[in-house]
Amino acid sequence: MRKPKTQKNAEIDKPARVTMMDIAAAAGCSQAAVSFVLNDTPGTRISQQTRDRVLEAARALGYTGTSYTMKASYSGLDNVIGFAVDQLATSPEAIVAIEGARQASWNTGNVLLVTQTLGDPVMEPKAIRALTNGGISALIYMTIYTREVQLPSYVCGLNMPTVLLNCYTADHAFPAVVPSEIAGGQSSTRHLITHGHHRIGTITGEIWMQAAQDRLTGYRRALATADIPFDPELVVEGDWSAGAGYAATMQLLALQDPPTAIFCQNDRTAVGCYEALKDAGLRIPQDMSVVGYDDEEISRHLVPALTTSVLPHLAMGQWAIEHLNLQTMPGKRYPITKLECSLVNRHSVAAPRAKARHIFDGAHGPR
Repeated sequence: MRKPKTQKNAEIDKPARVTMMDIAAAAGCSQAAVSFVLNDTPGTRISQQTRDRVLEAARALGYTGTSYTMKASYSGLDNVIGFAVDQLATSPEAIVAIEGARQASWNTGNVLLVTQTLGDPVMEPKAIRALTNGGISALIYMTIYTREVQLPSYVCGLNMPTVLLNCYTADHAFPAVVPSEIAGGQSSTRHLITHGHHRIGTITGEIWMQAAQDRLTGYRRALATADIPFDPELVVEGDWSAGAGYAATMQLLALQDPPTAIFCQNDRTAVGCYEALKDAGLRIPQDMSVVGYDDEEISRHLVPALTTSVLPHLAMGQWAIEHLNLQTMPGKRYPITKLECSLVNRHSVAAPRAKARHIFDGAHGPR
């Protein structure tokens, strides 16, 4: 007799969620075009050929009309939710999080009002007061860099549900959601280990930032779990830029015992890493495997396409809307929710060459 599935097995068997980003990749168009086609947005001049490709890709992937399983969407009295973020232009994560919140809000007829505050001590309270004067009945407070924050009194004093996105407070007084960065760094490094790499370099971001610290912690945990000794020579601090990725890669190649794989802790660093490896006459992944992080648009178009990890800001924005039903109460502690940074396996990782050391010597060394 076949045994019934346990809840755990049922979770494992669940298909991965299909997102508009997946459909865009399959249809060869932008995510905006996918959104316009699936929502039948009036006034858009999208060719019938593109519309047909989008609809066919959506059907083939099993898209069901929403990219996230909603549990309980917020329904405030005024149907208006405020979204305050310190920076919008630094990187795409804030826009992605806002889009996730927008999708979840519109699902129940709520409107999202967004303001950029820059964390300015004078203008931020004015911006949040403008939101409250505009009739919001709930607030999402986001920072672009993951970190612990001390919420100002004008936020703590709001008599409305408040959720923290990509940040948290030491007293856990508000529901908060952040990426699971340690697990992400561990998964990225473990992916290289499972391909046979034991000499793995990593290029961090600015190490004062929590994301860089956590991804490095994950890297070290993966090595320790595999009984691979940690070598500080293989860790080079960067600043998240392509230029730093180039310089750090050259530094790693100049080691007496260079790595066979490099974990770049964001995709922009990986762009510089790719250029350095090509200038050194090395092929990816035959001579050097590379893993990135963030799954930025550029990662799909590098040659070869970059294996990387997704920052779950879309899901974080949706999570924030779901958990606005939790009315914060004085003295109550809320656990920090960490969402998975799932690995996207592309073509930049392979097993190390059996006798790869010669490729770093002589005419084949870094130029």
